[in-house]
Amino acid sequence: MPESKELKYNEPWILQRADPFVCFNNGWYYFTASIPSYDCIALRRAKTLAGLADAEEKVVWRKHESGIMSEHIWAPEMHYLFGKWYIYFAGGEKENIWNIRPYVLECQGDDPYNDEWAEKGKMQRAEGDIFSFEAFSLDATVFEDKGKYYYVWAEKVSVGPQISNLYIAEMESGYKLKTVQVLLTTPDYDWERIGFWVNEGPAVIKRNGKIFLTYSASDTGVNYCMGMLTADEGSDLLDPLSWKKERYPVLKTNDELEIYGPGHNSFTVDEDGNDVLVYHARKETEIKGDPLYNPNRHAMLMKIKWDADGRPVFSYDN
Repeated sequence: MPESKELKYNEPWILQRADPFVCFNNGWYYFTASIPSYDCIALRRAKTLAGLADAEEKVVWRKHESGIMSEHIWAPEMHYLFGKWYIYFAGGEKENIWNIRPYVLECQGDDPYNDEWAEKGKMQRAEGDIFSFEAFSLDATVFEDKGKYYYVWAEKVSVGPQISNLYIAEMESGYKLKTVQVLLTTPDYDWERIGFWVNEGPAVIKRNGKIFLTYSASDTGVNYCMGMLTADEGSDLLDPLSWKKERYPVLKTNDELEIYGPGHNSFTVDEDGNDVLVYHARKETEIKGDPLYNPNRHAMLMKIKWDADGRPVFSYDN
């Protein structure tokens, strides 16, 4: 039975599923990710983390034939907030495949696996905000702090070279922002600028009064890696000065283990409540064809350790 499969760490867990996202709610683990065909959103669920590997994958939404949400359906995440389930994802248009924007689905019941999902359209920006989502925007995540929900996403600035930054705003509802965007991080360092200047794929884990926001940097091949920002719970999270950025990546390629380009992660817990990193990586250095369309980014798991200062340590030694 799938539920009895033993978890193995830092090796392919679910094949050909990039941008993996796992959440645990009401006794169920849920899994979603980018599918290589980029044409739909699917969910898996299981009673155990290990059980997700062989769980049935159920398509809950398919792309449009034309117009918005008709190409490049990327990086879905499922979150419960404001009393409902939402799926956040990015999509392009058949007529302009790189017109990538963030979209929202809302579950019409309490069971995200079986109940219907309704389109809420493009994420709505705050009143008076004329900048958010005007350019290539993707990889949205959501987190809560002190009763407020925050939306973090990647967006490319369109002046000069295309640079992917991370932005943050408070949310008014599951599909509308309350505040204007704030620049959270831009690719400052050399390891964030290999191939492309990129900060993307944000994810949040909280512990001991701290908020740790990881993100991915550089191109999607062997140079892909994870950086991290840290803030205090209860601080002004819309003030960039509340966040401290790590000088060096917190997770990168490991040649010895043949884990290449780790990144675009999420966080969950195992059945014992231990924190687990869910990430994707490749097992080969030579990528056939365009890396974007090569399907061999696999979902993997890593046990998270915590150092004496209460900070996460992402180590392949588990």
